[in-house]
Formats: sequence, structure tokens, C-alpha cells
Amino acid sequence: MKSTSLLLLTLLQLPTAATAQEPVVEVEEEIYAYVPANNGATPMWDSGSSNLVRIGEQVFASGLDTLPGMAPPNNTQCRLWRRSSLGWRADPPDPSGRTREPCPLVAFPDRRQIMLSANPVRDDTPGAPAGATNPVIRQYTARGKMRNPTAIQPRWQARDPAPVFSAISYRSFAGDGMNNEMILFQNIEYDHAEWAFRDKQGHWNAQGRLSWPLDAERSGNPPIRLCYPNVALDKRSVHFVGTDDVVEPNPGWRLAKRDLTGNTWDYVTRRLYYAWTSDITQQPFSAWLELANRDRTAGRVIPGDLWLAPDGSAHIAWEETAIDMRLRDKFFPDEKQRYELNYAVVRDGKLVSKTTLLATDEGKQGPVPHLPRFQHTQQGRLFVFFYVNGTDPSGKGLRENRLIEILPDGTAGPMLHVPLKHPLNNYMTATERAGSAPSDTLDVIGTEPSNAPTIRYARIRLPGTPSDGEAEGR
Repeated sequence: MKSTSLLLLTLLQLPTAATAQEPVVEVEEEIYAYVPANNGATPMWDSGSSNLVRIGEQVFASGLDTLPGMAPPNNTQCRLWRRSSLGWRADPPDPSGRTREPCPLVAFPDRRQIMLSANPVRDDTPGAPAGATNPVIRQYTARGKMRNPTAIQPRWQARDPAPVFSAISYRSFAGDGMNNEMILFQNIEYDHAEWAFRDKQGHWNAQGRLSWPLDAERSGNPPIRLCYPNVALDKRSVHFVGTDDVVEPNPGWRLAKRDLTGNTWDYVTRRLYYAWTSDITQQPFSAWLELANRDRTAGRVIPGDLWLAPDGSAHIAWEETAIDMRLRDKFFPDEKQRYELNYAVVRDGKLVSKTTLLATDEGKQGPVPHLPRFQHTQQGRLFVFFYVNGTDPSGKGLRENRLIEILPDGTAGPMLHVPLKHPLNNYMTATERAGSAPSDTLDVIGTEPSNAPTIRYARIRLPGTPSDGEAEGR
């Protein structure tokens, strides 16, 4: 592995030192309130994709309405919101029908188009049981009213039997905003994900399946289902980062958890994997690269974000927790807890560097980091936005958002407080992975630590970037 001083070959325009200027919150407001659907999927459940995109002066958000009188799981309906100088307004509900999950977005800025990925149940009869779904893309226009979106049916790889999609999709939706292309992944049980790629001419000219890595440490080498993935598409190269989401594989730990919780199952996320292809229309995906593994001490690994640099390298951020504290006394009493925000660079399928940007050890006061998201600016700088809890040096509890700049040598700049009146602990950004352009402002949508059933929006001016007040154009 090369040193971190060589990892950011394409960020040559970055400043040589982090600015001392603080981030500025330009807008902070509520978009909508929601009624919990109690179906296992919240409005931020599709966290690997994004429910927020920007096109010029407008910001668009995908919302989720709970349908009164409808039984779970397919008891919600998606809706598109947009913000302009007049504030937020909602368009009519997505005509696709009832669904379980939120609907991620992709933007094509030069075409002024917004693509919404829906996964409606096929049998829309009230009271019908959950069953097969019919994935569909809804194309909206950013011009004028958006009352009649165009339905675009993904074309999946032909096989017999045909894949059957379900309400629990774990789907990923990503777009190349510069080239007006998009790709959709959707899980099939515990075996693989189906994928379909649509080119700039509107043709679904490549389809296939992404098979999960096999678990060589378990009997029978079962597939390791990957969920909550970050997917990036750029000039037809596709990069996929996902975490395992499997029933507790350790029999002793599974029994111990059953005694603690009363449940016969417990899903765990302990390993992070990466795969890529240089051309989705021509080349198969690479072998899986394991980026993190906390299996030994029953820890936790949660994907954060993925950003593709101009040189093709993949920049990856995630959070790690070393130990499941419920199991420590019985199974690994000498291990210490540790919370990390980690960052890696992968190029041509090989790990170039891996760095811990922030860590707090058991018994020490400090911030505990969560959910890192990249923001790439118009000047070529790269920031990480994240949430922290834990304690400050005085022992006072923390609940706030922070920023770190990734400097040219791959190290972390000073950690800066983001002065949100309502900090967000579960959120998405207007990311390049969803087609939004690089920006000196960070657009973010999410929920508060209080678990209030509201979806909020904030626009944050990044440190050291020109300020133009309340101007909407980016």
C-alpha cells in the first residue's frame, strides 16, 4: 500500500493548508412532516442513494407519504418536492402506486430532468398481501409544473425464470449527470443484485447481475448479502461499495443475543466490500475487495460515501465500531471499544491508502463520528460532512455536525463545527453520485437526533468559498 502522501493525485488545485474560516449555514428549514409507516423503512432508509438533487437554482427532494388506512409494508407513496426562491412545494404523489420504501433521485442538470426510482407493489388492491413489485423510473422536468411524469421501464437481463423483485429492494440508483446516463441495482433475496444501465440516448443497452462475495469462513461458503451500497457512475465506469447485512453467523453469539432480546434473529453489518468495472457495457465487475472487517469482535461497519476523482480513483468513507458491547464480557473481555471515521482510496481495483480521520477510544472523552458524506467543491477541494455524539473535553454531551477537509497529502484538516440549530444525524446530500454538480455549498436533507417525524433541509456555505448571500444559483 502506498503512503497517503501519494493518494490524491487529481486534487492538485487544493490549497496547501486548510482555511480557518468557519462554515456558514445559509438556509435551515423543515420540508415536511410525516407519519411513521411502521413498515421497517423510514424516509431516509435508502441511505446509500440520495433523495436530494440540485439543478441550477432549484433543489429537489423525494418525500414519502404514509397512506392512511393501509396496512404495512406497502403503505407509503413517494412525492417530489422542489425548492426555489418561493420555498418548498410538493407535486402530486408519484402515480406508480403503493410502495414500502423511499424513492431515490438522479438529476440530469443540462436536460433539466429529474429521475425518480420507484418500486411499487404489483397488486395495488387495498389489503392485498405484500408480493412482487414492478421497478419503474419516473422522469420529471424541472421546467414548469411536474404533474405528468413519464414512466421509464428498466430493461433487465433476460433469463428463465425472470427475476422477481420484492418490496424489500435495497436498491441503489446512481447517475452520471454530465453524460445523462444512469444505473439501477436491485437486490434479489440473499444471492445477488440485478442491474440495468441506461445510456444518454435512452437505451437500456447493458444489463446483468452482480453476485455477492462468498464467505470462505462459513460452512458451504454462503453468499454475503450486501446492502445500503454507495454506487457511482462516471463515463460508464461503475463503482460499488456495500456492507454485509446477514443474520448473525456465529452460533454462540446468536444464542446469547436471543437470551438478551428474545429474538431468534439479529442482522449484522461487520464487513465492507468494493467492486468496480471500467466500462459497464463492456467489462465484468472485478473481484471483491474487502475494505474493513469487524467480525472478530462482533463490531459494526456502516458505509458513508463514495466519490470518484477525475483520475478515476475511488474515495471511500465509512464508520466503524470495534465491539458489540453486549457480548464483550462473555466472549472477548479484554477488548476495548473504539469508534472510527475511516477513509480509503482505491485505484484500478487496488487499495492505495487507508486512513483513520477521527477516532475515540473507550474511557476517553471525545466525539463519536457517524455517517460521513463527501462534498467536492467547484475549486476541487474535498470535504467530509458528518455527525458526532459522545462528549467534549469538559464532559458535556455532543449532538452536532462537523466538517473535515481532506488535504492534498491525504491527511485531515482541522475539524470544524457546523452551526446548525437543528443538527442532523440521518441525512443525504446533493451528491455527484446522483448527478448534482460539484458545489461550494452543501445541500443536505435529513432528520434530527430527537427522532421528530420531520424531514429538514439545510444549505451550508463551505469554509473558504465565496459568499453570495441568499443567491440560489450554484
